[in-house]
Amino acid sequence: MFALFARARKALRPVAMFATAALLAACDVSTMTDLGSAGSGGPSIDPGQTVRVALLVPQSDPSAAAVARDLENAARLAIADLGNAQIDLAVYDTAGQPTQAAAQAQRAVDEGARIILGPLRGEEAVEASKVVADEGVNVLAFSNNASIAGGNLFILGPTFNNTADRLMGFGTRRGITSVAVLYSQDVPGEFGRTAISQAAARNGVSVVAEQPYELSVEGVTRTAQSMGNIVGSSGAQSVFITSDATNAAMPLLLQLMPENGVNPAVTQYIGLTRWDVAPQLFSYPGAQGAWFTMPDQAMQRNFNARYRGAYGAEPHPLAGLAFDGVAAIGALVAQGRSDALTGRALTQAAGFQGTGGVFRLKSDGTNERGLAVATIQNNQVTILDPAPSSFSGAGF
Repeated sequence: MFALFARARKALRPVAMFATAALLAACDVSTMTDLGSAGSGGPSIDPGQTVRVALLVPQSDPSAAAVARDLENAARLAIADLGNAQIDLAVYDTAGQPTQAAAQAQRAVDEGARIILGPLRGEEAVEASKVVADEGVNVLAFSNNASIAGGNLFILGPTFNNTADRLMGFGTRRGITSVAVLYSQDVPGEFGRTAISQAAARNGVSVVAEQPYELSVEGVTRTAQSMGNIVGSSGAQSVFITSDATNAAMPLLLQLMPENGVNPAVTQYIGLTRWDVAPQLFSYPGAQGAWFTMPDQAMQRNFNARYRGAYGAEPHPLAGLAFDGVAAIGALVAQGRSDALTGRALTQAAGFQGTGGVFRLKSDGTNERGLAVATIQNNQVTILDPAPSSFSGAGF
């Protein structure tokens, strides 16, 4: 136990900062612009002609150049699958800067782009979408920040709301009626807490306790030790944890909570993030039987194998978003629709097939993705409920 605390004391602060920074890099969750519902408009095209798609990525940003490269690679891989749809991909460098993203978005439209894929970060996406809104051009950003979506701005990144809804729906079918929310005192933690509370309300689950923890060894330890009393006094059947699986808080929570009265055989542990990416957690008592979501693994493996075959390396975890964006655009163009790039077409109820399974864009600019519910059994990941293959199946 001493070794656990010693490792966590060294690692917690920097790892917590890294996990938060990674989330902010992908989605800039501090951006709170409310753009309202997504529009149904967009440019009319001739689907029999080549359609220019602009890809906005941070090529010259040293901290994100590798992501930019993989996003472009994945987009080109998707273009090779399109068959009759002719896509001309034009790549523009945002340098990771909102002002340059806006300038490049305007340049892209001036040069004939009919839709924009990217940028990477939420703040860039907001500025890019603003400058082309008056020209009726839609933006499919790689962000997962639901608060920026709306108007002509759609987000492709997986959202906390989608994950929380999937898990709450699964939980109600398993008899879960009450939940305690355990969240970190930072921006991702607050967003996660809100997503869980909203999903609980939509699925008829009562949030009977909300417990924050400070991002320090002392704060995590103190909270973990108190959770037995909190769960006992509230009557919570489950504990929903917002923390990223790679955050150094997780080993402490998954070790100390069971030691202090939150028995995973009695109280259902649920994770808002993917725990399969952190196999070092599998042996902790709190991980046993816990629920979390994953994309369709067969689809994900297929994409990863194709990417390796084409480029000789593993794709960045965000690379598939560019593939998904091109796949959606191409599928609509291939249908021969002159309105293929409008919000009305982009939000078709049937959705699209992506690198992690079925997904669709929603009228509010966010997205919905088919997710599997997984657990840890005998230190291995086991699928409890497969990802749905369509939006008419179970899981939605």
